[in-house]
Amino acid sequence: MNLSQALQAKARSFPKKSNYFRYYFILLLSALIPVAAVGIFNYLIDPYDVFNTPNFLGVNHEKPLQDNNDRLYRALDVIRNKPIKTLIIGSSRTKQGIDPSAPSLSGGQPAYNLAINGPNIYEVRRYLEHAIANQDQLKKVILGIDFFMFNQNLKNQATFSEKRLEKHTIIVSDLINSLFSIDAVDASQKTIATSRKVQDLKDGYGDNGFRPNRNMNDDKTKWRVKQSLGVYFSFHNNYELSQNFLDDFRKIVELCQKNNIELIVFISPSHAVHWEAVRATKRWDVLEDWKREIVKITPVWDFSGYNSITTEAIQDRMDNYVDDSHYKPSIGNRILERVMGKNDSTQVPQDFGLLITPENIEQELQQIRTNRETWAKSNPDLIKLVEKSHRDFQSAKKN
Repeated sequence: MNLSQALQAKARSFPKKSNYFRYYFILLLSALIPVAAVGIFNYLIDPYDVFNTPNFLGVNHEKPLQDNNDRLYRALDVIRNKPIKTLIIGSSRTKQGIDPSAPSLSGGQPAYNLAINGPNIYEVRRYLEHAIANQDQLKKVILGIDFFMFNQNLKNQATFSEKRLEKHTIIVSDLINSLFSIDAVDASQKTIATSRKVQDLKDGYGDNGFRPNRNMNDDKTKWRVKQSLGVYFSFHNNYELSQNFLDDFRKIVELCQKNNIELIVFISPSHAVHWEAVRATKRWDVLEDWKREIVKITPVWDFSGYNSITTEAIQDRMDNYVDDSHYKPSIGNRILERVMGKNDSTQVPQDFGLLITPENIEQELQQIRTNRETWAKSNPDLIKLVEKSHRDFQSAKKN
């Protein structure tokens, strides 16, 4: 065999170049198809409502993990809901209790509820800044604040992300996680399974961001009150008032002033036993100091304390409450009537809601102390309930 024949034979022994391309193309395709299928699956089911995919009864109408990821969903929903003229913001108490479609807000439509679960006041500030960055017609902000929001020990929630805020579209990391992560696949599977089992309750997030509590009439309110007391102690037993969070509250006020946005602030009307829980942790003086500090920054509507709404008898089904702190939309409507100046309704008790300022704060604090003493004399069993819950928490913590 001469040299030419040897080279030709060697060349024939190797695959053609086109065969290599075909092999790698098939290999790449076999890897991409499953990934693409996962992405399409999660996009169509859309378990967090990230992509605003249509919901179909029995397929993806019931999304059990959406509310657990409200910081993701809310950041995107406030971008695509335009315009918004009235923004409602705060904690889950505000999310479940203040309906943007309430008659008192008829002059400020479109209105949207941007409240999130269990935030500190810094998270609330950042979501307000995000809303302002995306809503150039925003004219009014109604902010529900809670004592727990100012606890120095309350860190940002794990699902909170600075990167997604003040953006005008979904960020890459959220897009990838929502389409291709194992968590998203699991959420999609649970969405399908739950949608097959649960009837269309129409109690998820509305187009206006409102999400009433689905357990309002399940006859388990008394049980939830006891459970909620334990939750409060677990997070706030060692409450410390944060100066940084007071500064964040001040920045919210300044932010609204800078953008010519009317700001209305109110303290949520938690049930009387919730305020007893604050007392059990020996933080009553801190609660009063908190009120003194916030009214130095701006006037605040105070619906807390012991009044005709918050002292409702605790039973399995209640008119005003779902647990010790989450009030029903009917109470939210009364809050709105008061703060919007529409007090002609006979549904708003005279003792429910007072605008507190540096001039009247001491008088109001004294009135709450007096109301508490009157209530305590008639409800020794509830005081014992709170104290026992606190002792149980402390015992469990020691063990």
